[in-house]
Amino acid sequence: MLEINNLSKIFYKGTYNENKALTELSLKINEGDFITIVGSNGAGKSTLLNSIAGVFSIESGSILLDGQEISNQAEHVRAKSIGRVFQNPLAGTSPEMTIEENLSLALAKSESLSLRWGLSNYKRKIMKKKLSKLDIGLENRLTTKVKLLSGGQRQSLTLLMATLTNPSLLLLDEHTAALDPATVIKIKNLTNELISENNITTLMVTHNMEDAIKMGNRLIMMDKGQIIYDIKETDKKDLTVEKLHKMFEIKHGSKFTDDRMLLTV
Repeated sequence: MLEINNLSKIFYKGTYNENKALTELSLKINEGDFITIVGSNGAGKSTLLNSIAGVFSIESGSILLDGQEISNQAEHVRAKSIGRVFQNPLAGTSPEMTIEENLSLALAKSESLSLRWGLSNYKRKIMKKKLSKLDIGLENRLTTKVKLLSGGQRQSLTLLMATLTNPSLLLLDEHTAALDPATVIKIKNLTNELISENNITTLMVTHNMEDAIKMGNRLIMMDKGQIIYDIKETDKKDLTVEKLHKMFEIKHGSKFTDDRMLLTV
């Protein structure tokens, strides 16, 4: 479903600050896989997601989505088949637009519904039905500007927008990291529900090793721009945070020092 071959990305190439963020990384993902990605700071986790989304050009390698080469596609073209949720709840929506206007833009990605982002009674009906599943009352606030919502409400809305048209691929980049503990639990439950309900192939970057173990059917650990472990569902069931730390130490040659990875919220 997603095939990445020998992907490399270098920042500040040829300068004193040259940084090899990804080095000949290869990865094959099956349809319906929900993969959690862990690794210390600078391991290349977000760079991998940005490369797939088309945020910047890559040095070498190829990215195939549903059998189609997308390595040279513009970001907005890839966005038609790739949904994305960022760490910052402010990043995934337009604050000056209303809830219904934001959702209408998300719906416009689906040619089967409309190529226009304009509103209609048909679209409002769809919006209310989808929003009601969030169980936070937004279905009755369609004309509220998004800037008036809380961080948790905005992230719930962003997650809904990213999955609204059943994208081929969903990218989650630490999408619960900026939320309070109670909201984190709600967003994680919503994430599992939306992904499972629509069988969406997903890559989720997280600093929470416990979440990485509990969520999804596959776990990838990255270090220095490469994948050092790819743990499938059968082996994932026996994992613990302590085992993951030990595995990192064996490959890396030193102790894991990123305290955020020890969180259990």
